Amino acid sequence: MQWLAIALGGALGSLLRFAAVGYLTPLLGIRFPLGTFIVNIVGSFLIGVAYVLLVEKTTLSAEWRLFFITGVLGGFTTFSAFSLEILQLWQTGYVLNALIYASSSVIVGLLMAFSGMALTQKFF
Repeated sequence: MQWLAIALGGALGSLLRFAAVGYLTPLLGIRFPLGTFIVNIVGSFLIGVAYVLLVEKTTLSAEWRLFFITGVLGGFTTFSAFSLEILQLWQTGYVLNALIYASSSVIVGLLMAFSGMALTQKFF
């Protein structure tokens, strides 16, 4: 049942991201990923709200927590999960781990995307 909750929530979150990015990105008329930026910021805020309301403050079933947090918000933006994990590390006293995780994820992620693009362009 948990897999189904995550799958349905993920589908909903992905559709919401697609709609938001498709609507928001052209608004500025400049080369800036406004839709993705807003989705990431809103998603980060919402995962903070959802964590407190659905994990700390209620006795909601695991399936509903997974539907909203892992499914909907995970499908909406994985950046929200990234932000929450950094905050959890920081709040539990693992400040150095939080900083290493944040910086290495961005740097290594960019390097891997660049490497993937470069290799694919070279061979195709």
